[in-house]
Amino acid sequence: MEFCLETEAVNGSKNDLNFNPMKDYMVLSRPQQVAIAVLCTLLSLLSALENLTVLYLILSSRRLRRKPSYLFIGSLAIADFLASVIFACNFINFHVFHSVDSKAIFLLKIGSVTLTFTASVGSLLLTAIDRYLCLRYPPTYKALLTRGRALATLGIMWVLSALVSYLPLMGWTCCPSPCSQLIPLVPDNYLLGWLLLVAILFSGIIYTYGHVLWKAYQHAVNLAEHQDRQLPGMIRMRLDVRLAKTLGLLLAVLVICWFPVLALLAHSLVAPLSDQVKKVFAFCSLLCLVNSMVDPVIYALRSREIRSSAHHSLARWKDYLRGRGPEGKEEAPKSSITETEADMKIT
Repeated sequence: MEFCLETEAVNGSKNDLNFNPMKDYMVLSRPQQVAIAVLCTLLSLLSALENLTVLYLILSSRRLRRKPSYLFIGSLAIADFLASVIFACNFINFHVFHSVDSKAIFLLKIGSVTLTFTASVGSLLLTAIDRYLCLRYPPTYKALLTRGRALATLGIMWVLSALVSYLPLMGWTCCPSPCSQLIPLVPDNYLLGWLLLVAILFSGIIYTYGHVLWKAYQHAVNLAEHQDRQLPGMIRMRLDVRLAKTLGLLLAVLVICWFPVLALLAHSLVAPLSDQVKKVFAFCSLLCLVNSMVDPVIYALRSREIRSSAHHSLARWKDYLRGRGPEGKEEAPKSSITETEADMKIT
């Protein structure tokens, strides 16, 4: 409540042109500000470059941009690219340069950051559901998940993410409700609702990938019981082990990158925080950038079809540099399959 009174006093005295300095949230020392600026800049540049590369490889391939699996991966790349740029700019401006904005502009920035990360998690869930459907209904997968349905699902996901993220800008602020100790002008009840939403999304991701891992385990057991077909069995065993390692890595990255931030946000709802804890939260927030940087490597660049598109793109650029021009070849061999379809062939 004290924060609300200070905000009203500042905004009222300066006609809302300047926003409260919010010094309670700007707790970093000068060396910590330098570290935050360097780390945030490097991580955001690397993440933006990776996600732009993935988007280029998908959009430049006529075959890839027509497949639902790669539409979901493209949505993830868009969300992670926007998160890298928007989060890094706002985070550095706030914690390093102590940027002062009007209330509306500040809430717009907070909503934009929330939108990008919410859409990123939503895209992760849709990617997981895509692979789950592929394993659960392999004969009817292509008819069940068409390109039109994938685009409609992505549109709904982005619209819902925007509505949830911009609720504070539309009036759900913390005055006179209790303000969050970690995010200015965001009320605790809104933060609780957003945490519950993210928890539901992560639960869906963990369940779907857990189902895939269980399928891989079942195949390993079945193959062990049928030793009379050793050669096909060994090939499928290697595929199962590779799939299990990949999905285990996905879940590990999600937990490592998101759990510290979500745990501190939840802790702030029930207990007062010291400046040291707020400093820890500032550095843990950079793990979200790490997640945006790792996503392209796990979800896209390990895909055989995207790597094939990369090889053909490099070949086209070499032809341009040599003055030969494009040869008009298809980007990927017609026999290649998506990562989701590869998972389906395993089962």
